[in-house]
Amino acid sequence: MVGPVAVIYGVVAYGFTLVGLLYLMGFVGNLIVPKSIDSGTAGPFLQSVIVDMMLIGLFAIQHSVMARQGFKRWWTRIVPSSVERSTYVLFASIALLILYWQWRPIPALVWSVHNPTAAAVLDGIFWLGWVVLVASTFLLSHFELFGLSQVFSRLFGKQLSEAKFRAPLLYRHVRHPIYLGVLLAVWATPAMTVGHLLFSVVITGYILIGIQFEEHDLIQQFGDQYRRYRQHTAMLVPLPGRKFGGPKDADV
Repeated sequence: MVGPVAVIYGVVAYGFTLVGLLYLMGFVGNLIVPKSIDSGTAGPFLQSVIVDMMLIGLFAIQHSVMARQGFKRWWTRIVPSSVERSTYVLFASIALLILYWQWRPIPALVWSVHNPTAAAVLDGIFWLGWVVLVASTFLLSHFELFGLSQVFSRLFGKQLSEAKFRAPLLYRHVRHPIYLGVLLAVWATPAMTVGHLLFSVVITGYILIGIQFEEHDLIQQFGDQYRRYRQHTAMLVPLPGRKFGGPKDADV
C-alpha cells in the first residue's frame, strides 16, 4: 500500500472514529442522535438482553484481541504496519456502529433523579467523563493513537520514534484515565434504565478485564518502569497520597 493510499485510508479510518465517538456521546446520553440507548420500541426482555450482550461482546472481543501484541505481530504479516493502527480503529468504529444500529432498548427505570441540582451534577459528571477521555488521548499522542501519525510518517518516509514510557498530568494520578472517562460517562445519568444499566455493567466488566491484558503488554514493553508506575499510581480512581513522579520514578 503506497503512501498516498495509506494516508487516504488512515484519514477515512480516523473519520469513522470521530463519528463513532461523537455518536457514542449521543447514544449514551440520549442526545440528538436518531438511535440512542433508550430510544426505539422495546422487545422481549430476554431476547433484548441476549442481543445487547452479544453486541457489546462483539466490540469487546475486537477491541481487545486486535490490541494484543501477539495478534499485531501476526496481523502485520497481512497488512502493512503503517496502517495496522488505522485498521484497528476502523474495525472498532464499525463494531460500535453495528451496536448502535442493532441495540435493543430495555426502558424500565432503575432510578430517576428528579432534584434539579442532583440531575445537573450527574449531567456535569457525564460531560466531565468525555472531557477526561478526549484530553487523555492528547496527553499521550492523539494522532498516533488513532493511526494518523503512522500513515503520514509512511508518506514522508520517516520512522516514528521508539515508544518511551511517559506519565503526563492525569497519568500521574491514574494509570487509565481514558477508561476512567468512559466509566464516568456511562454511569452518570439522572435516568438509569435497565438497558443503560446493562450497558454500563458489561462495559465496566470489560474495562476491568481489559486492563489486566493491557498492563501485561505494558510490562512486557516497559519492564520495571511500568512496574514502578503501577506501584505508585491508582488504576482508575485517584487516591490521596498516590501520585507518580519523583527522582526514582521513570521519565515523566
